[in-house]
Amino acid sequence: MKTDIRNKRDIEKLVNAFYEKVKTDEVIGYLFTDVAKVNWETHLPKMYNFWENISFYTANYSGSPMAVHKELHQKSTMTQEHFQHWNMLFNETVDKLFEGAKADEIKNRASNIAQVMMYKTLA
Repeated sequence: MKTDIRNKRDIEKLVNAFYEKVKTDEVIGYLFTDVAKVNWETHLPKMYNFWENISFYTANYSGSPMAVHKELHQKSTMTQEHFQHWNMLFNETVDKLFEGAKADEIKNRASNIAQVMMYKTLA
């Protein structure tokens, strides 16, 4: 039986599983590997903090994700499909690993974040 997202360890499990999918994804993987050339050793801990803050209001994340996405868009045009696909992969990952109120909440927040990012990046 799946549990709900309860702590940072669960966030790390989610983030790791999600980005393992992303790295090899045919639709958006290249944005991370070829365009952004993500250094996973530094990126993953930032994402742990980001999503932990989103879920548990820890205030342990500082960064400017909007600026990063705008810069990425300048290097390689992103589309609505990219953001929607990212969100689909995120939701699939959450659903595979977790269930409960926090799992539903993180999916809703991810959807809202993706919509705002898409709107501001593509504008």
